[in-house]
Amino acid sequence: MTGGRVKGWCPGALKPMLSGDGLVVRLRPWLGRLTPDQVRGIAVLALRHGNGLIDLTARGNIQLRGIREEAHPALIEDLDALGLVDTDPVLEARRNLVLTPFWRMGEAIPRLASALETALGTPDAPALPAKFGFAIDCGPAPVLSAISADIRLEQGLGGALLCRADGAETGMIVAEDDAIPAMLDLARWFLGSGGAPEGRGRMKRHLASGASLPPAFLATQARKAASGTPKPGLFDQGALVGFAFGQLRAETLASLAELGPLRMTPWRMMMIEGAATLPEIPGLITRGDDPLLRVIACTGAPGCLQALQPTRDLARMLAPHIPEAGLLHVAGCVKGCAHPAAAPFTLVGTAAGFGFIRDGNAAAFPVVTGLRAEAASLAGLF
Repeated sequence: MTGGRVKGWCPGALKPMLSGDGLVVRLRPWLGRLTPDQVRGIAVLALRHGNGLIDLTARGNIQLRGIREEAHPALIEDLDALGLVDTDPVLEARRNLVLTPFWRMGEAIPRLASALETALGTPDAPALPAKFGFAIDCGPAPVLSAISADIRLEQGLGGALLCRADGAETGMIVAEDDAIPAMLDLARWFLGSGGAPEGRGRMKRHLASGASLPPAFLATQARKAASGTPKPGLFDQGALVGFAFGQLRAETLASLAELGPLRMTPWRMMMIEGAATLPEIPGLITRGDDPLLRVIACTGAPGCLQALQPTRDLARMLAPHIPEAGLLHVAGCVKGCAHPAAAPFTLVGTAAGFGFIRDGNAAAFPVVTGLRAEAASLAGLF
């Protein structure tokens, strides 16, 4: 089975997206977790059917790049044998879920995520817009607040589960058994109140337009204060490691398979489950002060058909010049797919070079235009 060539939306496995280097095939691992056998299998398939490049996304998913169009049906069969393919594209698109990687087996977080994934696959699940998503973030402190999600399950100030609409500071306290029904009820309210005209829409934008939440979700129970984005290092659950621009080679992935199961994260990092030491594998970011953590860059030209300029070599050159608390987004075009939100510094590719934007996203008005991709001349901007 093949989904054909699709452009202009987030890819899946069954519905890939055509890019400049071939098809992009996105996998949504169940519970955001891959077993060692699945990791080894993905590494083999990335080389067998594609160019061996693997991307980590801001939704905690994994993408195989450069997949040859004629190889897509065989790839789907191979992925299905690994337990990594949904039964149809509709189910695949519905299962838009990100969860904190900081959980242990037997805790509520994996139970809730599993229950939500199952519920989203039922015939009566709400038909939500493609980018509409859920976050299971009910650890001691929210870690996914900066990650795109429309309905969130967090801890309230008293420690109880809190179901919250993105864009609202308060939410409804729920028992564990009631949490998933409450999330789905909120999703149905979103659709029924006109939140998705023409099949598009996001919760935060809907609330900002004046929509009033159901009374139960307007309770005064506030969420806990969010923590910052975790840095690479050792945690109780394992070793968190990063990758420059969220991309790695299949050979690197195969090496990681020997260390244990992998948990995907929305920070373009992976957690090596149960690891007590940081691995010494080329291409990994294991230091929290690595300058490459201060830069974000999309695939850029020629790998992306929309990009007007190459991005990653420039981002790598500029990384040491970015202040420790700063962030540089190098975008190949105004879509800014790698970082839709505002950043302190943004360089956006145009037909005439790069535009420079302060405290805005890639679509904002640049304060300087026509810049050449030279680290020596650009470093003074930061």
